[in-house]
Amino acid sequence: MTSLRSHFPLLRLRSQAPAPITYLDNAATSQKPDVVLDAEYDYNSHHNANVHRGAHTLAREATELFERSRDIIAGFVGARRDEIVLTRNASEALNLVAYCVGNASGAAPEFGSLALRPGDVVVTTEMEHHSNLMPWQELCRRTGAELRWLPLTADGRLDLTRLPDIVDARTRILAFTHQSNVYGTVNPVDVLVRRAREVGALTVLDACQSVPHQPVNVAELGVDFLAFSGHKTCGPTGIGVLWGRRELLEALPPFQTGGEMNGVVTMARSTYARPPHRFEAGTPMIAQAIGLAAACRYLDGVGMDRIAAHEHALTGHALRAMSTIPGLRFIGPADNHSRGPAISFALDTTAPQAIGEYLDARGIAIRVGNLCAQPACRQYDLNSTTRASFHLYTTVEEIDRFVDALTELAVRSRPGRPTIKTAGL
Repeated sequence: MTSLRSHFPLLRLRSQAPAPITYLDNAATSQKPDVVLDAEYDYNSHHNANVHRGAHTLAREATELFERSRDIIAGFVGARRDEIVLTRNASEALNLVAYCVGNASGAAPEFGSLALRPGDVVVTTEMEHHSNLMPWQELCRRTGAELRWLPLTADGRLDLTRLPDIVDARTRILAFTHQSNVYGTVNPVDVLVRRAREVGALTVLDACQSVPHQPVNVAELGVDFLAFSGHKTCGPTGIGVLWGRRELLEALPPFQTGGEMNGVVTMARSTYARPPHRFEAGTPMIAQAIGLAAACRYLDGVGMDRIAAHEHALTGHALRAMSTIPGLRFIGPADNHSRGPAISFALDTTAPQAIGEYLDARGIAIRVGNLCAQPACRQYDLNSTTRASFHLYTTVEEIDRFVDALTELAVRSRPGRPTIKTAGL
């Protein structure tokens, strides 16, 4: 996969002396290949116009490019085009589901079937990103439903022994991550979906950390809603995707109202467009959608199976090498079983911020902080942690460079060695 690095301009330009960068922050944002930048440039330079609302040539061209992008994005996850809602990011996609369900309680009768009421239960997990926790907290606050969560084992996996008790007959929604952005854990979707179906609950999957790294097919997963982001999938920022089963999207009232999501509008009342446009009020993210479609084509061209195998091998290599570092503790599974290419860790003598600064001074970019998942960090008695994460263009040499620098820091920080100053978060 090393040859693919030439397709990514930042990696080409910033991998040379005198200040090369080893980029290991891919769980936060991935790099973009030339084809993505070119696709956005082509739209802005040659077809720039608004979509769905003009009779002139540029408007027709822009609309065709935009809707063709929806087709490509849908195909990337095995979906129908009319089940793909384009949002600003994955956080908005997850909020969209939560708020639409909340809006159902006060909507017209045809939208009441998914409404939540006091006594209903929403279940999530202790490893969730804030974007798949806070919307459900708000939904429960608005509706009077009860929020529950699945606990974790000591090594950062879901404690499934509690599943039958927590996801019970009162459960209406089970929302969980496909792959933890903190632990790297890949959750057993089939087990969770099966339990949700037994009690008649809907499933909402945060796939931000899985769609960029492994083959994902919504029909095979069996979930009801799925969200992912463009900027982790080698695409642009400012674009996210919500997939939902057609019959469920039809049953939901809108998230926002305004231009393009309407049917008939009078001064007294309005009707709504059919999905997906019902959930895409206003001018959409046109250039970003076109860029994300180019990213999906690119990843498909490389092969998602090939990407998954490459990253699995990298992760195994990194786990083995990091396990020899004095005072290092993995935050999450220490083995390569059912886990993705994100490894969080702590050094017993050095704060996360100081680790990040030390590595940055050596041209190595990682992530420090609570990773937008404070409950997941607290499971390990931490306020923050440190994470290295890989993608299709990451090399063994980069991981070795990272491990060597981290080993040097760990050794220097041991008792009797010069102290590495730590900075507060």
